Amino acid sequence: MRHAVVVVGPGLAADPALLDETAGREFAALGVRGTVAHAADGAQFLAHVRAATSPDPATTPGGPGGERGRAVVVVPGPDPGARSLMTAAMGPVVWLDLARVDHAEVGEGGSHLHGRGIEGLPWAIRHAVGRLAWPRRRVPYGPHHDQWAELYLPRTPPGGSPPPVVALVHGGNWRSVWAADLMDALALDLVRRGLAVWNLEYRRPDLHGWQATTADVAAGLRALDGLDVPVDRARTVLAGHSAGAQLVLRAAADGARASLVVSLAGMLDLVEAARRWLGAGAVAGALGAAPDEAAQVYGSASPLHRLPIGVPQLVVQGTGDELDLVDFGRRYARAAQAAGDDVTFLEMSGDHFAVIDPRTPIWHATARAVLGETPDSPR
Repeated sequence: MRHAVVVVGPGLAADPALLDETAGREFAALGVRGTVAHAADGAQFLAHVRAATSPDPATTPGGPGGERGRAVVVVPGPDPGARSLMTAAMGPVVWLDLARVDHAEVGEGGSHLHGRGIEGLPWAIRHAVGRLAWPRRRVPYGPHHDQWAELYLPRTPPGGSPPPVVALVHGGNWRSVWAADLMDALALDLVRRGLAVWNLEYRRPDLHGWQATTADVAAGLRALDGLDVPVDRARTVLAGHSAGAQLVLRAAADGARASLVVSLAGMLDLVEAARRWLGAGAVAGALGAAPDEAAQVYGSASPLHRLPIGVPQLVVQGTGDELDLVDFGRRYARAAQAAGDDVTFLEMSGDHFAVIDPRTPIWHATARAVLGETPDSPR
């Protein structure tokens, strides 16, 4: 059984018992042995971090690469001495800031999640455990630290056919506190099903502007085409969650290679999303203006207003999601079909995150559809 360790730095403004309870629930959900270590001072924090990142001979091999080690999450808190360790090369440590801390740097092999409050702790634990579960290669497609994708390759028998590839684009209301770790679980599920995966990160518009975001998604998808890896590019699936669904549909409408585009609880009507103030104004914040002030920008960005896309589409929507997103999914699917697009609409029980949770029926139905099988209970 894999071992996960959470190290909490001194002076963190959070209830220790709540951190323990939150971590304990996630350890149990993932089926890992977990511990939480609270440091009273800088010396104790350093000792805990060193112990957590030292080789662990008791751990069993992880993924097919035979990795060993603990899944480590460090919550450094405000202490300057504790934070100074973030840039040290300690391997695949996940550094978690409960508050938003843009532009934080971490050592080689590490990653940084921030701005999600205590709700970010389960995501950090999932990310840390997932990073040890299957080998992946990080490939930069630009000079910025957010311009990269992680490539997962399945085990293929000698002489076997190259696998299809699924490019994943995360959502999060186009805000920088949400990152590609949102799609880790789907990447692992898909690669275990025999598909190659390209999990794409990109610059978000709250820090870099809308044009940087759309340019990055296009460049990141082109970079996949340029890789010398054994995948079947004629079977390239683009799959996006929430705001990421808008990004992949827009990319397909702009000509990105795709044999199928999958919207997972997608933001599919940006004009109405902005008018209804979804995500506390996320759409106007991302695009930089309201719909009546930037009709051309909304017209090129909104999937509903780019129809027909000209590529087969799978629109997946949980009935327990926000009612506006259910509305968008239903209206978009009808409009796309009326425009002549080949669209399958899959609506099943589930909330906004059920569509990216491999344990849920709605995801199992989605995965079967991506593999070319008949999805369960389509509308």
